[in-house]
Amino acid sequence: MRDLLNDLESGKTPAELDPIRRAQSTIRKPLPKRFYNEVSLSADEEGGFSVQLDGKSVRTPGASAVVLPNEAAALLVAAEYEAQGEHIDPATMPVTRLVNTAIDGVAVHSQAVLEDVLRYSTGDLLCYRAASPERLVALQAEAWDPVLDWAQEHMGAHFVLAEGVIHVEQPREAIAAVSAYLRQKNDPFRLAALHVMTTLTGSALLALAVEAGALDPLAAWKAAHVDEDWNISLWGEDGEAAQRRAFRERDMMAAAKLLAALD
Repeated sequence: MRDLLNDLESGKTPAELDPIRRAQSTIRKPLPKRFYNEVSLSADEEGGFSVQLDGKSVRTPGASAVVLPNEAAALLVAAEYEAQGEHIDPATMPVTRLVNTAIDGVAVHSQAVLEDVLRYSTGDLLCYRAASPERLVALQAEAWDPVLDWAQEHMGAHFVLAEGVIHVEQPREAIAAVSAYLRQKNDPFRLAALHVMTTLTGSALLALAVEAGALDPLAAWKAAHVDEDWNISLWGEDGEAAQRRAFRERDMMAAAKLLAALD
């Protein structure tokens, strides 16, 4: 399924690309020179906004016109084009890549993308807890319990917790409730952003809480890394791992920005 979500560079989602290898690939391939001077927006009769470079509409890798549902979302893409220097570096354009994914991939395969997000809820990160040490148990509860409470209150989804990594089957009613809620979020741009945040965090519930405004994106990102940060506090941080995490965080925040602009 995820192969359907094409981004600007290689036909995969930002969540599935190894950021280090992506950067290395960019180094190997000469970046295209910036060919435009002016970035602008153009409103259409249906209320959408296209991004234009020297008066010509930007297109996706699939040759579709880049049209956003409102001005705020279009401005995010325009700002990334405006920020390019002598060369165009797709690695510095996470919102643009996400928008391309939404138009070329998610719009055509929305049901499959929705089901992929839903699948994460059947084994959501927030449901798998450490048995010890006591401090880690407390950190997980502090970061994750409020999101589970939100899911029960706003979606009617009650999830079962487990210790360790052995899979626990969630109640059918909980998954059905998430499915019903998620199907209200099926426009391509919103669904693409939810998919990226879900795959980056390992939690559909964190992504949905961010989309609903119930959780700050940075708080969600930190919640997704409680275990990792605990290990870092004990053993220190690997430099390459830190760089990969920084790239993933950038994509997470880009998805959150797009969601905020869509509201």
